[in-house]
Amino acid sequence: MRPSNSKATAAGTSHPMDMQEGSPLRSLSEDRAHVSLRLGNMPALPTPESPLPALSKAAGKQKMTRATPKGGSQKPAGMGAIAGVRSHNGPYRGVEAWFDVLQQDIAKDQASYSSIYIGSGSNNEINFISAGWMVNPSLFGDGRTWTYGFWKGKDGKGCYNTACSGFVHVSKTIPIVQPIDFPAGKTVWLHYSIHQDKNTGNWWLTELGSGDIGYWPKKLFNLLNNGANMVGAGGTVQASPSGSSPPMGKGQFPNVNSPEKSAGFTNIEVLDSNYKQHKMNYVPTEVVLDSPKCYGLTIGKKFFLQPNRLGFYFNYGGPGGNSCGV
Repeated sequence: MRPSNSKATAAGTSHPMDMQEGSPLRSLSEDRAHVSLRLGNMPALPTPESPLPALSKAAGKQKMTRATPKGGSQKPAGMGAIAGVRSHNGPYRGVEAWFDVLQQDIAKDQASYSSIYIGSGSNNEINFISAGWMVNPSLFGDGRTWTYGFWKGKDGKGCYNTACSGFVHVSKTIPIVQPIDFPAGKTVWLHYSIHQDKNTGNWWLTELGSGDIGYWPKKLFNLLNNGANMVGAGGTVQASPSGSSPPMGKGQFPNVNSPEKSAGFTNIEVLDSNYKQHKMNYVPTEVVLDSPKCYGLTIGKKFFLQPNRLGFYFNYGGPGGNSCGV
């Protein structure tokens, strides 16, 4: 995880994919020193570069479905693409996951994100919180990888990080937004949680194993008072106005038999309405994959005679390209 300084660094030996059998793994329910203060006794404005998943869709009865554009039409130039997993079976009080942080070579008018998120929608109104990492030269002015948080609340207000009043930063050592260091030969992981305080209703962002980063006050939202209708995780890209889409994840299509070769989210867990923790797939989940020509997603499998230290996980990503419409 992150040391006491303000730079995010490698945590390769801490992630379960890199751990030896029997090594400890701290989860949301185990990290009570930080999270119990937020959960009682239980353990982006939508912009062209950050398309929000649909929040008003009713939950399907199948355990997994694929959401793809209808009509076979090409995506308009400059639109984004999503590859992830979500569940509409709320209310949820939180979501957490491990996910690897990556360097990407993209154009100045492109962007690539990976995040966990929660949200609720009603009619044409959306409340939404996400946190993760992004490469976004137009936002940050460079091609580095940055951590970020984003919210959209009542009356359409919201912003990234602390660009507007809203997010209350409490950590003295962990910024909500910072560039990531990539030491040679090391894999960098984030272990983030977005969860609702049981007593105040505020929504906290925690880096598990390191501490609370800060919170979005309950008063910012009108659709998240009693949890979120939807939770999810995944990657998002923003294409150039010319229509060229950047790489997502490690820039490779995922292979279910070789999860280490593509980007992934592991140990994805949710808090139900009673603050009880579950693997995300304890209820029906939905795969969101709207540009399968350029990006892919595979749900992780259990390997025979090997312990499953990755929980519910998936791999995602792809090379992008100039013809990413369906």
